[in-house]
Amino acid sequence: MTFDYFDIHSHIHDKEFDGDRDAVLARMREAKTGTITVGTHLESSKKAVALAEKEKDVWATVGVHPTDTRVTALPHALEALARHPRAVAIGECGLDYYRGGTSEEEKLRQRALFEAQIELALALDKPLMVHARPTKGTMDAYHDLIDILYRYSREAGEKLRGNVHFFAGDLDVAKDLLELGFTMSFTGVLTFASDYDRVVQEIPLASLMAETDSPYATPAPHRGKRNEPMYVKEVAGRIAALRSEGEKAVKRALVENARRLFILFALQ
Repeated sequence: MTFDYFDIHSHIHDKEFDGDRDAVLARMREAKTGTITVGTHLESSKKAVALAEKEKDVWATVGVHPTDTRVTALPHALEALARHPRAVAIGECGLDYYRGGTSEEEKLRQRALFEAQIELALALDKPLMVHARPTKGTMDAYHDLIDILYRYSREAGEKLRGNVHFFAGDLDVAKDLLELGFTMSFTGVLTFASDYDRVVQEIPLASLMAETDSPYATPAPHRGKRNEPMYVKEVAGRIAALRSEGEKAVKRALVENARRLFILFALQ
């Protein structure tokens, strides 16, 4: 299937879509939009894979979100699920110091969980879908995340790869991630805030991804509505405008970036 747009991070397996998921999928197809639906714990990862198994324009990730404080070790069942051919990445995993991650004990729990998922990704030769959210006014979670990735990259090299979703770091953080070979994805926030404009303008187009994080972060002009994958068109358009590049070429590049990192053979 050929896509005009690709949303690399959504949650359309979640309960927010239970009432009209088929209609959402139909709108996606009409807009020639594919998506990766992202697991945040074992049960949601199972739902993500089940949906990807059923829908040819949906892929899945499996992982444990850093704010899931119930989890202190990676569930054994997650590894088997991660081997599924429709599971194209490990995550959403990473570090979140914004929501309750300020104690050293909690930071250590998150780091251990993140490292376990890095090791799973390396063992299965799959990319990471990374979440990072720092304490307000700092880049602390990004700095710790980068330190961990650098440590693993010394041995794993290019096998360690992935995307940092909903990127909210500064240009220095972006440059460190580029050095590691990671991509960064941006949401509808680009359409109503200018905080990340310079990063979008400065980093190579080949290192950019577009996402919705639906049902969250709805872009303009759809603010006030539940977000859904077809609205990734607005993100792609804003990326093109910020870079002063043709929208047709940019949207083609964004789809190719997703195909390349997540090895989406059906996009070829």
